[in-house]
Amino acid sequence: MKSTIFQSILRSKKKNKKLFAVLVDPDKFFPEVIREADKSKVDFIFIGGSKVKNGNFHRCVNAIRKLTKIPLVIFPGGKDQISDAADAILLLSLISGRNPDYLIGEHIRAAQQLKKSNLEIIPTGYILIGGGKKISTQAVTRTSPINGSDKNLAVSTAIAGELLGMKMIYLEAGSGAKQTLNSDVVKEVKKNISAPIIVGGGIDSQQKAIVLCKSGADMIVVGNAIEKDITLVNKISKAIQTFNKK
Repeated sequence: MKSTIFQSILRSKKKNKKLFAVLVDPDKFFPEVIREADKSKVDFIFIGGSKVKNGNFHRCVNAIRKLTKIPLVIFPGGKDQISDAADAILLLSLISGRNPDYLIGEHIRAAQQLKKSNLEIIPTGYILIGGGKKISTQAVTRTSPINGSDKNLAVSTAIAGELLGMKMIYLEAGSGAKQTLNSDVVKEVKKNISAPIIVGGGIDSQQKAIVLCKSGADMIVVGNAIEKDITLVNKISKAIQTFNKK
C-alpha cells in the first residue's frame, strides 16, 4: 500500500505548516471547484458524503481524477464509497457515537475490498461536536454529537482514539453547521494528543479558518460553504498560505 499522504501530513505538522482540503459532495459536484482548487494550490481534495445517490460517487471520483493531480482522499459515508481512482481513504471510526455500525460494522463489510485495493488507508477517529444544527451525519448514523461546551469529553474521546491506534483525529461540527468548533476545544485536544488534527464544519470565511489554525488544527476542511461561494477556495487557500509564512 502507498504511504505518501499520511507521511506528507506528518511532515507538514512537524513544520507547523497548516493544510487545506476542499470537500466535494458527489451529488453536488461541478468541475469549476476542482479547477479553482488547482489554481489556488489546495493541498487535498476530499470526496464523500453521508447520503450519496447511486453511481454518483464513482462518476465523481473518475471525473476529478481527470481534472487534477491534487491528492484525492476518500471521506467515506459508507462501505460503497471505495475507489482505486483515489489516492487514499480515511478509514473513519465514529468514536463520538455508540452505533456499532459506524464504530466497526461498516469497516468489516468493506474490509476485504479495502485489503485488495491500492488505496493508502489512514485510520481516523471521527468526532462529531455540536455545531448548532442537526446534520445529515447524525441522521444517517443515528448518533448524537458531543456537546460543544464539553471540552473534557471531547479531549477524552480524542485521547481514546489515539490510544486505540488511530493515526489522525477529525473534529467535525458538520456540513453547513451554524458555527465552527469552539477554538478552546481544538486547543485542549491539541494539548493532549500528538496525532494530526483535522477540523471541518461551519467554516465559511478565511477568518474562521485562521482562528482554527491558530487553535491547533493541522488541516482545515471546507465543503458546504464553497458550494455557495466558490471564491472561498482561493480566499481560504491564500490565507492559510500567508499564515504558513509567518
